[in-house]
Parts: sequence; structure tokens; C-alpha cells
Amino acid sequence: MRLILLTTLLLGAAAVAQDNLADKIVNDPGAPNVNGAKAKLFDDPAVQGGKAVRVIVARKGKNDWDSNVESAINKPIAAGDRLVLAFQAKLESVDGGATTATLPYNAVQMSSAPYSTVISGSVSAGPNWEFHKIEGKADRNYAPGELKATIQLGNAKQTVDFGPIAVFDPGQ
Repeated sequence: MRLILLTTLLLGAAAVAQDNLADKIVNDPGAPNVNGAKAKLFDDPAVQGGKAVRVIVARKGKNDWDSNVESAINKPIAAGDRLVLAFQAKLESVDGGATTATLPYNAVQMSSAPYSTVISGSVSAGPNWEFHKIEGKADRNYAPGELKATIQLGNAKQTVDFGPIAVFDPGQ
């Protein structure tokens, strides 16, 4: 039931009624790669799927991408397809004690140079679990492995918790 509710929020009721959700996920939502930070898996019944990953960024990076969470997109993407990057996030702590933190770059981008962005947006994470979605259209065809989802965290010394990070491709 939670999966149907999440799908309805992300893709719309028509998409849920007509399509099988699993066929629209183009990455592995439960297996993110964490770079430039420490990661701990933990149980949390409040997050989709009951498992979360805590990402601990020890210090602000020179670049926002110095610490990130990534997920390879392992299915082909067609030009004009609507893409939805969806994830739950919760701020555990941030340097300076603020109650919210900006996650400046949440994107689907090329997985190698020139790392061109396909879709992106900024979100704020607070002390409670929140769903976030970034959406847009693919500018061209992409082969499996040519794209990745990325959430950059190097903009601050911070600890952020994430639920599954999913990229949906409901088509055009």
C-alpha cells in the first residue's frame, strides 16, 4: 500500500493504474554508492522500505561534488522520456546547528565526462523524513550505464539520512 501511495505521489494516478511500477524504475534504489563520506545502514520504520543510509560528511568540500550519493541508471533512456528522481531525506545534523540544510544538486547526469546534466534541482532537508522529486525530460537517447543519479553533499559538514533513491522513467 505504501508503494502505491508513493507511486501515486510521484507519477500520478493514471501511471499507477496503467503500468507496473517496477518496470518504470531504471536504477537500483536500495544500493546507492557513497563517495567522500562515511555511510551507515540502519533500520527506520518511518522510511519507505524500513531501511535508511546515514551519510556523514566530515567537512565541507572544495566542491559540492566532493561528497555525494550516486546510483547508476542501468536501463536505456529514450529522448523525450519524462524522468523522475525521487528520494526521502532527513537532516540529522549540519555544521552550525541549523534545522534545515540545502542539498544543492540532485540530478540525473552523465556518468562520465563531461558529466552533463539531464535534469536537476535543489531541495532542503529538515529534521523529519520528506519526499523529494526532481523531474524533467531526457534530451536524447542514453544507453544503460551512461547516466547516474547523484545527490551532492559537499557543501557543508553535515549528516543526512536517505531512504531509497529511485529514478523512474514512465515514458513520454
